[in-house]
Amino acid sequence: MNNTKRTHTLIKPSHLIGAGLAMLMSFSAASKDYKIILIHGLQTSQITNKSGSDVINDGETYWQSYWNNRADERIDWPAYERIEGKIATDWVWPKLKQISRSNLCSDGCVFVTHSTGDLVARHIIDNQENWLENAGLQPLNIVATFDLAGAGGGSELADVAVSALTGASWNFAVDAALKWWLGSDVTEAVGVLHDLKVNNARKISPFPDARTPRLRFVADGNAYLGLTGGFLKGNDDSVVASHSSCGASSAGSFGSCSSSIDTDGHLKSQGDAVSSFMPNHYPMMMSDSYSHNEIHNAQRKGNVTIAMNNVNVEGNNVGFNTFDKTTGSWFWKKQYRYIKDSNNLSASALIYNVIP
Repeated sequence: MNNTKRTHTLIKPSHLIGAGLAMLMSFSAASKDYKIILIHGLQTSQITNKSGSDVINDGETYWQSYWNNRADERIDWPAYERIEGKIATDWVWPKLKQISRSNLCSDGCVFVTHSTGDLVARHIIDNQENWLENAGLQPLNIVATFDLAGAGGGSELADVAVSALTGASWNFAVDAALKWWLGSDVTEAVGVLHDLKVNNARKISPFPDARTPRLRFVADGNAYLGLTGGFLKGNDDSVVASHSSCGASSAGSFGSCSSSIDTDGHLKSQGDAVSSFMPNHYPMMMSDSYSHNEIHNAQRKGNVTIAMNNVNVEGNNVGFNTFDKTTGSWFWKKQYRYIKDSNNLSASALIYNVIP
């Protein structure tokens, strides 16, 4: 039986060549009340091939499946550098000055981030007002971030990678997991891998003064033949654990971002759910239909559910229409909640549609 029911410190740049090229980019974004700025995640190819990396082209390629032609700007950054080092000084800072001078965010901007972009965004939110004011420029009006598979809480895989690549520990399971995640040519722990270690990530701008809502979109699917999941705490998307993507205030083994609904939409009590979140973090969408590298693309579709709904962003309600579905009967009766049209639209499309 199937029944459905609708419910309604100033930074001074030292090298500006790469960032200067980024200023030449053009975008053809659809009309939104707020401008969209993209911040990509870890580019593993830049870890394996630093000298051959083209940071700008890599950034464009990263988002080409769905978000490129829907955004107004991008902030690109190289994975072989550190967030509080050259990523901030040589890449983020020049871009922030450009965006400020263009008045792009005068009526409001939203950041759309994926993976480590979540952590880069947090450092920006914590510092951009001070940086820009000290330079005599107008701070950006960042009204919210939409964080897809966010790694703001770090990833245990980075802990494993740094340990293995510095010679501290190695075994066949570690070797297999790192080959799937980073590629077979990684020989040293560099750049943002150190920032992604769980304890390190949680020390980067942990309590920004700005009360910018961080809306979270969580994947819980399996990839890499399951080889990486064994190193991650609790439920995971094969790269980051739920404590990171949900925005939990501490690392732990969590099964869901919600105490009343599972990541597959099953409405039932969740004894291992996240109970405390980082400031202004709101997990909204969850899905076991997507893995880490699928949620920001257009090709994948599948049922998604909600953890929280109807979050206020500058007076705008951000939320999803949902419906409930009942399967089975008697002792086998189960109730699920899904976001409307999630079987027909990608997670990225659903997210884009609710950006004010």
